[in-house]
Amino acid sequence: MNLTAFLFVLCSALIDIAANMMVAKSDGFRKPAWGLAAIVLVWIAFALLGQAVKTLDLATAYAMWGAIGVIGTALCGRVLFGNRLRPIGWMGIALVTGAVVVLSSH
Repeated sequence: MNLTAFLFVLCSALIDIAANMMVAKSDGFRKPAWGLAAIVLVWIAFALLGQAVKTLDLATAYAMWGAIGVIGTALCGRVLFGNRLRPIGWMGIALVTGAVVVLSSH
């Protein structure tokens, strides 16, 4: 796998996680500054993902991005907001992550 493309996916996913946290802070967009910041970060995240798909298959890049985003959002939601997933939720995340590993190892 192309290291540069992977770094684009990773940076994109991390920015998307930050955007997700800002959406939570926006309180349903009742705090517009947080909501607007989240929208801007999502645009940046997709621009970076677009760079990754120049050399990675779209399915692989998007699956990696999604898995990183789901894990990061769940962990940050727990740490920052006290959100708790039930064990079945963590099992789902593990299954998605395993599927991405299999998809990415072709």
